[in-house]
Amino acid sequence: MDERETLIESLIEKGEQYGKTTLELLKLKTLDKTANVASDLVSWLIIVIFATLFFLILNIGIALWLGDLLGKSCYGFFVIAGFYGILALVFGVFRKQLIKRPVNNSIITQVLD
Repeated sequence: MDERETLIESLIEKGEQYGKTTLELLKLKTLDKTANVASDLVSWLIIVIFATLFFLILNIGIALWLGDLLGKSCYGFFVIAGFYGILALVFGVFRKQLIKRPVNNSIITQVLD
């Protein structure tokens, strides 16, 4: 009977170790996925900031150039504002197809890989 108790205790101990190891592995995998998503987010954020600054300065230049062509600089800014107003309407109408689904799919792909 003593041998059986020792085997059962050994089995229980190994089960506990397996559970602890599995939990630790799950924690490490979660940390890895979180770090990957966060680092991708930060790197894209930096790119978006520089691209935004580039397009802002470019738009000011185009607005001033169009203003010179149209006779008053404010007309160039109105044309650029109208262009972005139309873009906002298009993106507002088609936001699920153009923005939401691709972003959701990208996040899900990163988390599941």
